[in-house]
Amino acid sequence: MDLKALLQRFDGRSRLLVHALHLGAAGANNAHTVFNKQRRCDPDFTLAPFLETLCQQEPCVHEDALVLKPLVCLFSEVFKRNLLCFLHLIHAGLPNDSVLHLLRCLTQDDRENQWSCALIKQLQRDIEGTRKGTLLTSNCTETLKNLCSRFRNDNTKGRWASCFEGLKTEGKDAVTDLTVLYQKKRKSDNMDHDGDAQEDHLSKRVKVDFSPSKEEERLTEEEEHNMRTTQQNQSAISVLSQAHSDLLGSSKHLPDHMKAAIPVIKELLDTESAWDESSVSALKVFHECDPNEVEVLCSLLCLSEASEQSLPQFCSCLLELSPDLSHSTASAVITHLLLDKIVSLAEAASRCLVTAVTSLCTRYPRPTCQALIEPVLRKGKTGSAQAELLCRLVVDCLEPHHRLLVFRTALGVSWDEGVLSVIHALLDSKLDLSEEDFAHFTDQLCSQSPHFSKSMKFAKMLLSVLTKYQSHVNSACHHTLSNCLSFNETFLKKSLLAALKRISL
Repeated sequence: MDLKALLQRFDGRSRLLVHALHLGAAGANNAHTVFNKQRRCDPDFTLAPFLETLCQQEPCVHEDALVLKPLVCLFSEVFKRNLLCFLHLIHAGLPNDSVLHLLRCLTQDDRENQWSCALIKQLQRDIEGTRKGTLLTSNCTETLKNLCSRFRNDNTKGRWASCFEGLKTEGKDAVTDLTVLYQKKRKSDNMDHDGDAQEDHLSKRVKVDFSPSKEEERLTEEEEHNMRTTQQNQSAISVLSQAHSDLLGSSKHLPDHMKAAIPVIKELLDTESAWDESSVSALKVFHECDPNEVEVLCSLLCLSEASEQSLPQFCSCLLELSPDLSHSTASAVITHLLLDKIVSLAEAASRCLVTAVTSLCTRYPRPTCQALIEPVLRKGKTGSAQAELLCRLVVDCLEPHHRLLVFRTALGVSWDEGVLSVIHALLDSKLDLSEEDFAHFTDQLCSQSPHFSKSMKFAKMLLSVLTKYQSHVNSACHHTLSNCLSFNETFLKKSLLAALKRISL
């Protein structure tokens, strides 16, 4: 049965979800977006008709016989995998019985797919709150056992065995033996690829003791670490050499007066002597550069390697330049001077670094947003040190319209605890959000809430939304926020529900 015929079984709203779930690898996310928009338009919208239709029995031909099968089994594998991923995102807000009934229907499919089977079992585990059995199919388990049977050694215990706790004893032994074989193989010499020689070599390997001593494992790990380190160093040296050659080639095209300014500025950066008017004059070279020349100049000055102690004076002289630097020049200088230092922060920023960042952010807010704040947020894994500095910037140095720019950027990046801190700081500054911005924000809250169900930062951010942005909450957003709170497992849940209840529509 083709897709057009299958769509006739669904109502109009459900057809939109069916279309979204057919859109390749992005199907689950697309369906989630469609689902959130449907709930905004109608807070009482439910997936019950969609799930019931998928479970309806449909006549079809199987092995020259007419049989009844659930409608969901007639869809493509891509659709079924996307459907399961979609249900993983929203199952907490759906009736468990309906979801489990659909999963039972999916298990009636004759075309067993290992990924789909694993997704079904994982979703059943999540709903039932158990970890019984294994996510591996019987065929996968059997294949693994057959692969390892040649190298079985019941006394061997591999480090990966704990990853397969759901397997039967035989499965554990098989996985263990495969692990040990892999460890031995990494230490072995190059094998002879001739068929007879390989077979003879294999027979000899089976007879030996596959249990490596701790000393052998330690040496193997050290050898691998040293080899990886050597390869990485060689690769880095090659890249740096090429970059240095390119830089030298580009520097030849700089005007002579720009070349003359480089040693003067570098000397000032490398020493702790006070900067004076002549220092400011040397920096005027930035006014005369085009975008390509600025990049070359910043690289030759090694701004990224400048000590933090030299930053306040350097930034102070930059701020004395008149007129101000162009947007592109300011962005390049901020990137080279500050970005690596902030990304690599492992502890609270030093006073010198904070002074430099805040001074440039105050004078050049938009270049700072685009060249510093946005890249730090997009790199992911925003640590507490980065988050603390970014919070200080957005609250103390940025105007409301620039804060809104950062807020929109934060909604489009991967969220972690550091990003939550930045968003919370922005919300506390009382952003002037449009209806579209707030609706997009509540959709993001709903999609992220399962991942931060136990996060106090996420809960406190929600509390700020419910207490400071009550006027933005319409009926659709109210429904979205209600679903969002259903995932919360912190002690603030009662306060959150009470705050939501106090919002009058």
